[in-house]
Amino acid sequence: MATMAELQEVQITEEKPLLPGQTPETAKEAELAARILLDQGQTHSVETPYGSVTFTVYGTPKPKRPAIFTYHDVGLNYKSCFQPLFRFGDMQEIIQNFVRVHVDAPGMEEGAPVFPLGYQYPSLDQLADMIPCILQYLNFSTIIGVGVGAGAYVLSRYALNHPDTVEGLVLINIDPNAKGWMDWAAHKLTGLTSSIPDMILGHLFSQEELSGNSELIQKYRSIIQHAPNLENIELYWNSYNNRRDLNFERGGETTLKCPVMLVVGDQAPHEDAVVECNSKLDPTQTSFLKMADSGGQPQLTQPGKLTEAFKYFLQGMGYMASSCMTRLSRSRTASLTSAASIDGSRSRSRTLSQSSESGTLPSGPPGHTMEVSC
Repeated sequence: MATMAELQEVQITEEKPLLPGQTPETAKEAELAARILLDQGQTHSVETPYGSVTFTVYGTPKPKRPAIFTYHDVGLNYKSCFQPLFRFGDMQEIIQNFVRVHVDAPGMEEGAPVFPLGYQYPSLDQLADMIPCILQYLNFSTIIGVGVGAGAYVLSRYALNHPDTVEGLVLINIDPNAKGWMDWAAHKLTGLTSSIPDMILGHLFSQEELSGNSELIQKYRSIIQHAPNLENIELYWNSYNNRRDLNFERGGETTLKCPVMLVVGDQAPHEDAVVECNSKLDPTQTSFLKMADSGGQPQLTQPGKLTEAFKYFLQGMGYMASSCMTRLSRSRTASLTSAASIDGSRSRSRTLSQSSESGTLPSGPPGHTMEVSC
């Protein structure tokens, strides 16, 4: 696999003649310095009706292309949630072609001060209502959303309210349902015997992962337990547990209008919720990817497989048609099928629509089948 340095050198091309007295070596050093600065991202904050929100922008906008717009889960920020995925070698081909906007939920950004006692943290619906302020500030018209857990819910709520601005969604570990009475009882009982960090870890990872206490689990347990903004994290956690039902209904008015890729790991805490969500969305617009050996956070444990699936998803939307694809290694087989769909004035070939457990095709137009291991 190419190193990051090699990848950066490949991306740099000499498009302009050298300045007088400038050697190729100094020109290359200047461009490398500019690339490093670009890779660090530019962090901004904007005021919204529900408080300030911080986000980091990587890359430059591409003409007629949406921004990749991420939103992280509870207990994490954009770096701890998405860096392993977006720093993965094969992901570089994607990020060369799209500007990225990584949002930190209020109070989750690095160095965030602790909110004062009694502060009313925004609901998940209000977090979704902050997104138009970000897009207006950046002058971006459309996005492809990538969300995990609570972030997947926020992006879904935004897409329901602003369907014309969302070209596609990648939703990892989404639970679109409000907590029922049994869930509330179980949550309250758990709260009597478990700390906030333990409850959040149980939300992020499977019990098998937590029992195994791998290096990854130790790392994220330390991140959450020693977080200087733990009080803020608890507020975000409470907002997630007070979420409203998204009321998805297959064939009804309340549904996601754009192509959607649902992702969940096998034996993940949210597996049943994602399967149920898949049953409520339009099968001709929805792809379902159940990833083996990925635990509760596929973007952390299986960035290569998720990158591959994301490339297929983007190709299905009409982007990156010339992308070089690699075959995922075989461990367990999932069935990926494609169906034709038309999005506005642009016809886009659907390259990812999946029934991952049985291998049967979902209802909708027939398409070819690709066998990959997930």
